[in-house]
Amino acid sequence: MPGPSPSPTWRPLTRDDAPTSADLLNAMETVDRIGENYTAEDTLTELVDPYADLERGSLAAFDGDVMIGYVKIRYKPSADEVHRVFLDGGVHPAHRRRGVGTALVEAGVAAARVLHARHHPGAKLVVDVHRPEHIAGLAELMRSQGFAPARYFRRMEHPLEDVTSPEPGPRIEPWSAETDEEFRRVRNAASEDHWGAVPMPPDLWRNKITNQTFRPEVSFLLRDATGTAAGMLVTMSWDADTEATGIRDAHFMAIGTLREYRRRGIAGALPAHALRAAADQGYDRASLVVDSASPSGASGVFATAGFVPKTRYLRWALEA
Repeated sequence: MPGPSPSPTWRPLTRDDAPTSADLLNAMETVDRIGENYTAEDTLTELVDPYADLERGSLAAFDGDVMIGYVKIRYKPSADEVHRVFLDGGVHPAHRRRGVGTALVEAGVAAARVLHARHHPGAKLVVDVHRPEHIAGLAELMRSQGFAPARYFRRMEHPLEDVTSPEPGPRIEPWSAETDEEFRRVRNAASEDHWGAVPMPPDLWRNKITNQTFRPEVSFLLRDATGTAAGMLVTMSWDADTEATGIRDAHFMAIGTLREYRRRGIAGALPAHALRAAADQGYDRASLVVDSASPSGASGVFATAGFVPKTRYLRWALEA
């Protein structure tokens, strides 16, 4: 994608940009305070995403060797009637209000159209941006580019100082290499009625779930009385966050219960078990992000488990 101006320098992202990408994101965190800190290894995981076409679907702005802004598109591995493409990006605080963000969003939407036509031309294209709503200037930028609020999500947190042991209940077992595929299948089946979700193929599962931030000792599979897998919970934790904040957070990245097992009193067993395990493993806090309009009633389940609402995220959407 060509850049809009000869200064700064514009070019697509590459895998070699992992260190300077981490520097940019950490500079953004000092102002935006969204609770996300990065190492080069973390940003490399994003850059090698099998559904992020860096050549066709990314653009970065540089001041010398310093990255001052970027946009990256991630398309979906499958799509039915609607193909929701994710646009991710940001601008260094020292370079905001100079047109860099506008140029990046425009380039991102153009790239989304290219990747959509290449992979899912028969579906309707929607470009999504998912960010905390408190970031200064974000709403103004999104609306100026035709995006509109589409959905709200909430980060919820649970301190682990006084977690009680859960009551005896369904059979729950920790992740293992032998059950990894069951975890993925349950996640895909449980998310069939989740807004915007599509099945995760094995390559995306490895990139987004079982990467360097995956915590198998706090990830669990729930089975019914017959031994059938009925639910799963996957935990991630970022060392960069722990170093920056001093808080070791167990983030429940993926939680799902098959529809036929919901509202039967067993869905709460997974978070209760994971909370106790996280406390035993020395974590200070557990967290998760939940769709405010989830059909599974997840917000209520987690509130009952003791999670408290914190940061609110807004999903902006553009029907492109």
